[in-house]
Amino acid sequence: MIIGKVVGSVVSTRKNENLIGNKFMVVEPLNDFGNSAEKIVAIDNIGAGIGEIVLVALGSAARIGCGVASAPIDAAIVGIIDNGTGLSGVIK
Repeated sequence: MIIGKVVGSVVSTRKNENLIGNKFMVVEPLNDFGNSAEKIVAIDNIGAGIGEIVLVALGSAARIGCGVASAPIDAAIVGIIDNGTGLSGVIK
């Protein structure tokens, strides 16, 4: 899992049938926590909004966490962080 900030959204009118009805968000991993990845697109089934700090599951954990094990999902927002140790400079 990684911690990141939602910085945008993605709209796709044509997609795999297993992804229809899902929202996609652009997440920027927070470097403060050892993340070196660029921005990623993650499926969002929990209703995260732009500017929120989120937990993102990657790989097969993302598919299982969304309940769509047969969908082509590599990243999923699985939690919205309200507070946490070491996050005081990140969460405003």
